[in-house]
Amino acid sequence: MSEDFDAYVTAAMFDRNGRAAFALGDGTVRFEGGVSVQAHEGAALCAAPHPSGEGVISGGDDGRLVWTKADGSQELARLPGKWIEVLAASPASGLIAFASGRDLHVRDAADAGFARTFQHEKSVADVVFDPKGRRIAAATYGGVALWYARIEGQKPQMLKWAGSHTAIAWSPDGKFLMTSMQDNQLHGWRLSDSKDLRMGGYPAKVKSLVFIGKGLMMATSGSHGVVVWPFAGTNGPMGKEAAEIGFDQDAMVVRVAGTPGRDVVAAGLDDGRIWAAELSTGRREQLRADKGPPISALALTDDGTRLAWGDDEGGAGVLETRL
Repeated sequence: MSEDFDAYVTAAMFDRNGRAAFALGDGTVRFEGGVSVQAHEGAALCAAPHPSGEGVISGGDDGRLVWTKADGSQELARLPGKWIEVLAASPASGLIAFASGRDLHVRDAADAGFARTFQHEKSVADVVFDPKGRRIAAATYGGVALWYARIEGQKPQMLKWAGSHTAIAWSPDGKFLMTSMQDNQLHGWRLSDSKDLRMGGYPAKVKSLVFIGKGLMMATSGSHGVVVWPFAGTNGPMGKEAAEIGFDQDAMVVRVAGTPGRDVVAAGLDDGRIWAAELSTGRREQLRADKGPPISALALTDDGTRLAWGDDEGGAGVLETRL
């Protein structure tokens, strides 16, 4: 599959049946097979698979949180006059978290009457659920706020580190929380004792990070190749060095995707090319050799056999891998 949607590709993903879906800057959600559904009056700013695995949830500059399936869309929440710029969904708990400015909102996919709102001193840049879907981490200026998703009237646990935290990932074993920062580095915490982890040396801002291989590794963008950090053991990457794979002096990796159960990682470059690699064997496969606009969205199926991609100018497609 290869398409020209003529709109910025905000997100690419796969549903539980392995069908690709794309959320676009023109407010539509496009499904593999040619179905297009208008989800937002403006742009879709963020998107993720619905907790049920059926369809896509998206937030837009129209202030709406929408669940879109091939047969139509359903509004889940509305914040008049605001933008919904980040969201996360938990298949484990069925909860959806989304943020607008300083406010973090929570909804339950199985209970239309459930709603929680948690406020921060600064804007929320990204959100993620813990593996059980019970806690939410919100990346903001000065660190990360940890909230229990269902409890009202609480004060968050704060993991503090000066600077702007822009993207976030929680390790599959629940032991580590990692963020990318505005100043070309990563920061993280070992949650058992709030031990700080500083990981620098990046030539560019890290826009994308993902845990792979049952949480034993974390792959990131932000360099000329994919940077892979080891997370085995109680100390994770502390005292260890990262590996860089697929180094290319003429391009930068701007998006990464991975498989939770396998050690397969995919890289989207700022010149439109895409490759994937299996880390245990060292095998690397060029999936898209043609150059073009920067890759803006990337997703792998759980088994690593299919990849969905999108770029800044609306190019998108699905590729088969042989890893």
